[in-house]
Amino acid sequence: MAEIKVIIPAVNEGDSIGKVVSGIPKSVSEIIVVNNGSTDQTVENAKKAGATVLTENQRGYGFACLKGMDYISKQSKRPDIIVFIDGDYSDYPEELDKVVAPILEKDIDFVVGARKKALREPGSMTPQQVFGNQLATFLMRLLFRAKFTDLGPFRAIKYDKLIALEMQDQTYGWTVEMQLKVLRKKMSYTEVPVRYKRRIGVSKVSGTVKGTIFAGIKILGWIFKYSIK
Repeated sequence: MAEIKVIIPAVNEGDSIGKVVSGIPKSVSEIIVVNNGSTDQTVENAKKAGATVLTENQRGYGFACLKGMDYISKQSKRPDIIVFIDGDYSDYPEELDKVVAPILEKDIDFVVGARKKALREPGSMTPQQVFGNQLATFLMRLLFRAKFTDLGPFRAIKYDKLIALEMQDQTYGWTVEMQLKVLRKKMSYTEVPVRYKRRIGVSKVSGTVKGTIFAGIKILGWIFKYSIK
């Protein structure tokens, strides 16, 4: 049986993190919540739900993901698959088995949980999120002949392939960096349609003007950086 571990970056997700951790299927061997500067009950509620909790004081989505990866790299037994999911309960954690299925059944390297419009709850993605996704994936199709339709945070990747990507982004560009490097290294990939609902609490990215602008700059920066290589 494949060894699967989950990394969940979390900032002030006290109302949702327990639901996310509890909803993850038993096929997962360890759930790692990386507390990224929370001032609420995120840590306590994650532990209560059964997660391993790490602390990363440097604020940033990428910083949190890298902290989780560093923790796993020091374990005696390495996992086969790493799954990333947000801590806001906008994704359906019980769909994890569906997201990892292409890796287990078809030996695919990387899978994105694609938030298809027909499966999204109305209002679950802001207009700027929808536009940003459409622009980024359009540019990736145009410049790299990619088949991605989403930059969704719910994703699974073989552990050895994740290490080979040598991930660097420390903030908002984490997801697009991963997808661009998968393309550059000619890894196999696919998308699996997933449901998506309104998050619990306020987004630290799309919920603020500053977050939206910086995320957009980061995403476009990574795309154009790779387009001229």
